[in-house]
Amino acid sequence: MPLQPVGITPPRALTIAGTDSGGGAGIAADLRTFTACGVHGCLAVCAVTVQNSVGVTGVHPIPPDIVAGQILSVAGDIGLGAAKTGMLASTEIIEAVAAACDEADIGADRGTPLVIDPVAASMHGDPLLADSALDAFRTLLFPRATLITPNLDEVRLLTDIDVHDRTAQYDAAKVLYGLGARCVLVKGGHLAEDTEVCVDLLYDGSEFTELPGPRFATGNTHGGGDTMASAIAARLALGDPVRDAVAFAKRYLVQAVRHSYPLGAGHGPVSALWRISTDQSF
Repeated sequence: MPLQPVGITPPRALTIAGTDSGGGAGIAADLRTFTACGVHGCLAVCAVTVQNSVGVTGVHPIPPDIVAGQILSVAGDIGLGAAKTGMLASTEIIEAVAAACDEADIGADRGTPLVIDPVAASMHGDPLLADSALDAFRTLLFPRATLITPNLDEVRLLTDIDVHDRTAQYDAAKVLYGLGARCVLVKGGHLAEDTEVCVDLLYDGSEFTELPGPRFATGNTHGGGDTMASAIAARLALGDPVRDAVAFAKRYLVQAVRHSYPLGAGHGPVSALWRISTDQSF
């Protein structure tokens, strides 16, 4: 007789991103977040990095056809409730991801929500994306995106807008929305103007929503952007509308930063462990 399922299959989410050998960011952070948010995580590896808490010393891109094959293999068999991208490494990989997402019905107009985190550099300033690939983000991925989630460094690379105050944050959101994404989240973590409060800004083309949260005096924020994008994707897979998914992810990230921990000689990671029980009484 065929085996019967033991439990209820949870929603599935896919991360299309690179590895972090130190475990703080990239696919490792994405999968931790998916698990903590109650979804089954699938993965398509785009690049392998040589990385620790101090910096990135090597990047090995995966062949584009292998990246696309991972996406199609998962979508065709397991099915997906949402997908998100992280480090994509090259123009060729971005092109392959866009084509595979179309074939797998992933994207804002194709049934499966797509969150684009346009990762261009590590938090240490190490480049993770070739300059030539920025235009591919703008022309190929943003028009397919349910939501894009750039930080202020990425905003500058994508729009030439150097955000130093809240007014410029609003201006940047309008420009980014004009590139085709259905919604834009301009993260304010790098905005020096806010000393006690960090305000992220969501824009859907007609309405702005400010999402304030406390700013913590810590350098242990490695993987914060990956974690937020993954939490959003997880909630979209669970059926939340974009605004609710982003609001949840903001609350989730506040706790992840609050419970961040030192690791190695550099920047430690934000933590998904606060939401996972350590009770060993079972």
